Amino acid sequence: MIDLDPFTDLLDYPMYVVTAEADGERSGCLVGFASQCSIRPARFMVWLSRANRTYRVAERAERLAVHLLRRDQDRLARLFGGETGDRTDKFAAVAWHPGPGGPPVLDEAPAWFVGRVQNRVDGGDHVGFLLAPEAAENLVGGDTPLLTLADALDIAPGHPAD
Repeated sequence: MIDLDPFTDLLDYPMYVVTAEADGERSGCLVGFASQCSIRPARFMVWLSRANRTYRVAERAERLAVHLLRRDQDRLARLFGGETGDRTDKFAAVAWHPGPGGPPVLDEAPAWFVGRVQNRVDGGDHVGFLLAPEAAENLVGGDTPLLTLADALDIAPGHPAD
């Protein structure tokens, strides 16, 4: 098996908080594997770890919300990246509201979108959720320093180990 680290160690991509709601159950997690993947039609792919509770909720959800965080939002990053929803109600610790179609939208996020799940793709230990955006909000305009992988390297994943 080839080690991809010599390539990926050079990357410093944005981190996202992805939230889901299904059957009255809410969940959310910090995600590093995500990207726009089509312009017309607009599509965005997020990859969720199979070990993560958010994956188990998202596999039953019709829509997901994808949030950007500012670099100074370490508390939110640690809550959604370093805690597991199996033990912690993350939404009790943050202000949020139901987004279009139901997924929780974090009130503190500077930008977010809600997308309808168009497809799910097996990617190994992660599953890709292809999203068709239905609503988007940018509350800060441009030039906002975003939370990136380098900012989140010291957050130990909160989900149970395999």
